[in-house]
Amino acid sequence: MSSESANEDCLAWAARDTSGVLSPYKFSRRALGSDDVSLKITHCGVCHADVLWTRNMFGDSKYPVVPGHEIVGIVKEVGSNVKGFKVGDRIGVGTYVNSCRSCEYCNDLQEVCCVKFPTLTFNAIDVDGTVTKGGYSSYIVVHERYCFRIANGYPSELAAPLLCAGITVYSPMIRHKMNQPGKSLGVIGLGGLGHMAVKFGKAFGLKVTVLSTSVTKKEEAVALLGADKFVVTSDQQQLMAEAQSLDFIIDTASGDHPFDPYMMLLKTFGVYVLVGFPSEVKFNPGSLVFGMKTVSGSATGGTKDTQEMLDFCAAHKIYPNVEVIPIQYINEALERSIKKDVKYRFVIDIENSLK
Repeated sequence: MSSESANEDCLAWAARDTSGVLSPYKFSRRALGSDDVSLKITHCGVCHADVLWTRNMFGDSKYPVVPGHEIVGIVKEVGSNVKGFKVGDRIGVGTYVNSCRSCEYCNDLQEVCCVKFPTLTFNAIDVDGTVTKGGYSSYIVVHERYCFRIANGYPSELAAPLLCAGITVYSPMIRHKMNQPGKSLGVIGLGGLGHMAVKFGKAFGLKVTVLSTSVTKKEEAVALLGADKFVVTSDQQQLMAEAQSLDFIIDTASGDHPFDPYMMLLKTFGVYVLVGFPSEVKFNPGSLVFGMKTVSGSATGGTKDTQEMLDFCAAHKIYPNVEVIPIQYINEALERSIKKDVKYRFVIDIENSLK
């Protein structure tokens, strides 16, 4: 086992307090274990989770917080037992870096559902007792099980958002069989997650309807992302015209919103999947019982689904829409993320800006 990783200073940007303001920070990563991979980070996507934990929105932030869980990089060192990766490989790391590896969900490669809860990529407790620190940094050490191969030719800056935004919508779509050509999908919210749901829906051969309160998003939804239809949900007439028209709805909105009007859009036996985080979920029981509908929640995905999704995106040329930024712009980017002023995901060029 090499001691290089234990001694090397890791450059990063971190939040020191609840203001969430990030600034340069240095720390040491844990030593490379026999099953670990050390990767030089080239790109890291910016997720709303980065806002939540840098500002202590959950009340459990362990400062200094180094956020980032949409990580792409190049393997620079591997432990003696590592079989799946070699130095020079391009790989990704997502929202968690460890799990118990022995419960029924880990055994089923659904580690995100680990009964002991997966070890999150940042702001969690690592195997050595230190606090995990994420991808707004120069390198990271991760057990090989939680690393993913990026296909040759797939751009690194576009692969990064797949590790959270992509898998968060892909996983429930596969689980609920939203990959049946000719069926109809409604997508609520057109941000980092929503725009990927539209892209996956079209790749699966679904008829995709974007449901939005903002008429200004119509052109981008249809012309840019390829949605078949756009419905302004604040227009009661438009909404009523779509009653019982959708087989599936994937709701990516985290702002508070009513659920009954959307439930009305589902056909009998329709499936409604929530991946956003509004402050409450409230609907009339009749919205669920009449029509025998299913409401489901979902959070990212297991390692098997994640690798499948990355390969699917490469095979079908599915690319997130991103705005690449230097690390020095991160505080402005987080403010813009809060205002939803990004189409559709910021990606930090770590390699060329974190010096």
